[in-house]
Amino acid sequence: MVAAAEEAGLEAIGFADHCNVSEREPAIHEKYEQGFNLDLTYERRREAIEGLRERTELTIYDAVELDYDPRDEGSIRTFLEKAEFDYALGSVHSLDGTDVQDPAEFDAMSDEDCRAVVDAYYEELVELVESELFAIAAHVDLIERTPALRGYTDETHYGAVADAFERSRTVPEINAGRTLQEYGTFHPAPEFLAYLDDRGIPFVAGSDAHAPTELRDRIPELEAHFDELGLEPARPFD
Repeated sequence: MVAAAEEAGLEAIGFADHCNVSEREPAIHEKYEQGFNLDLTYERRREAIEGLRERTELTIYDAVELDYDPRDEGSIRTFLEKAEFDYALGSVHSLDGTDVQDPAEFDAMSDEDCRAVVDAYYEELVELVESELFAIAAHVDLIERTPALRGYTDETHYGAVADAFERSRTVPEINAGRTLQEYGTFHPAPEFLAYLDDRGIPFVAGSDAHAPTELRDRIPELEAHFDELGLEPARPFD
């Protein structure tokens, strides 16, 4: 990943592996099943990062992406204070144990039920921003990746999220994780991004890359997108 970042001409790269520190049994089971064990291995990874820093001119940030649930705020705060990452991202991936990216969970739902899921997602996202636990809120309209939930986001949601960002130190990312896949665009989606930009909300750049090839492919997409928008990426963790 560092070599790919060098080839892409970046000045810095942040490693933000997924992590969940919930003490609730369903979340613990999911964490073990998915292998999100950075809470147990972050010191070992930090040693690796220190070794890489000696072999590159890139700035390497030691970061984390934490699953957020308001019931877990105490555990998240304790872990972040202990681990002292360079910065942290917060993300909402599930609602009461239901993965919002799993189409099978929602394909048979009624319009009313899908709308309720979308409302709940944005309510939790607002709580994430207001918690002040994170420098960055990741892929703020993640549910748009799920076809059955797509299209329910509206200006009520935009406004609630924008209000939260205006009150918080937390900033959203422009996330390139699905630009070259089925979804085919960035997070936030164009209408949502325009709404946030009109409020003067800054954005950081997020590749959401899980492999070097993804980083190489997505950096040009991000650079072109920021240029098209006339925006400079923010750096809230400096």
